[in-house]
Amino acid sequence: MAITRWDPFRDVMTLQNRLNTIFQDFNRGQGENDYVSTAAFVPPVDIYEDEHKIVLKLEVPGLRQEDIDIQLENNTLTVRGERKFEKEEKEENFHRIERRYGSFFRSFTVPNTVNTENVKAGYDAGVLRVELEKRAEAKPKQIKVQVSSGAGSNAPKQVEGATSARTTESKTTAA
Repeated sequence: MAITRWDPFRDVMTLQNRLNTIFQDFNRGQGENDYVSTAAFVPPVDIYEDEHKIVLKLEVPGLRQEDIDIQLENNTLTVRGERKFEKEEKEENFHRIERRYGSFFRSFTVPNTVNTENVKAGYDAGVLRVELEKRAEAKPKQIKVQVSSGAGSNAPKQVEGATSARTTESKTTAA
């Protein structure tokens, strides 16, 4: 009797392969073009923010401008698109098709600090870049602190990080 190594994921992989085969056979019955168009994908996205804008970068290589739709409505940014499978006239014997084809849909909640009238989008080298400019009231402001040394003086004074002798005296007398 041979000793075989037990792999707990082998049964899960077998089940997944069988389910994939069932769904592929089901879709093939409806036509080859339907099978390709039903495979949806989700493009990866990077989102970052600075003091002036929020930027989204989506990886969507192989798309044309007319295949991308961007909408901003009710504080929701929606990016839709479709990557079509280019069917060539000559018969190709594909060994593997790993790139995803079909339509995609991404939706992002946008904060109230964004100026919805000033949204820019650009597409370069397969990366869709959407810039959402912040409103002026949402941008950080520098506020100067004014310190008065008593009842008589209202002139602004510079606040420094070092502890003064007067502050040290008041702490010792309070204790």
